[in-house]
Amino acid sequence: MRVTPRPTTPAKKPAASFSTRLMSKTFWLEALFLIALAVLGFSIVTTLVGSSGITILRLGSTSEHERQISQVLYERPSARSLSEPTLSRIFTPTIQYWNEQILTWGGTNNVDPNLIATVMQIESCGNPEISSGAGAMGLFQVMPFHFEDSEQPFDPDTNAKRGMAYLARGLELSDGHAGLALAGYNGGHSIISRSYEDWAYETQRYYRWGSGIYREASAKWDSSPTLAAWLSAGGQSLCSMAESYFHGIGKDFSTATPTP
Repeated sequence: MRVTPRPTTPAKKPAASFSTRLMSKTFWLEALFLIALAVLGFSIVTTLVGSSGITILRLGSTSEHERQISQVLYERPSARSLSEPTLSRIFTPTIQYWNEQILTWGGTNNVDPNLIATVMQIESCGNPEISSGAGAMGLFQVMPFHFEDSEQPFDPDTNAKRGMAYLARGLELSDGHAGLALAGYNGGHSIISRSYEDWAYETQRYYRWGSGIYREASAKWDSSPTLAAWLSAGGQSLCSMAESYFHGIGKDFSTATPTP
């Protein structure tokens, strides 16, 4: 039964339509989600969201949603001065083994050591003798055409020289955008100016893994949820090969000490 209000009672404003209220809720959920990603990191938030059974409401297409997240999470390299560089403790022991060299390569190429370590982590997990089916070689998985005929591609310093030159160029082309430089390292510099949805799926994954690891390293976290997720997703097999390499040459990588 509908009851007519008394004349002295002010008329109520019409209630917002269901679609209007839903859009408003969606907007604020999206805003809170992006803020949480920026503060806590991609892996923590997606783990919490997945375990709680919450459905993430998205604005626009998936690619647009991911671009919005990328602008929040992966904007630029750490503002930390490189005059006193340090290597984050989040990286695996086989990366910590190369601590001194990474710091040297960072100074030579004016690249944040944590960004260098991020590339090495994903590319080789610190194994200088590894090669890929596509022909990439060494610590930074550099393709053969980057080397001169007289150079030894598997030599760590030579491999770093060529790999870091390519990474540094990516930083220049992306105006210092660490995530885009990582994507360019994986997919070629030409993709830096292309839209995210036009990248190969491998490059999109590389961008997300690398940017998350680098951001957590730059924030000086004691551990990296993104790195842990990468290891669980298949990275551990790469690191197991690196560990076997060190055992084979009699090197004890487990004594490598993270930078304080």
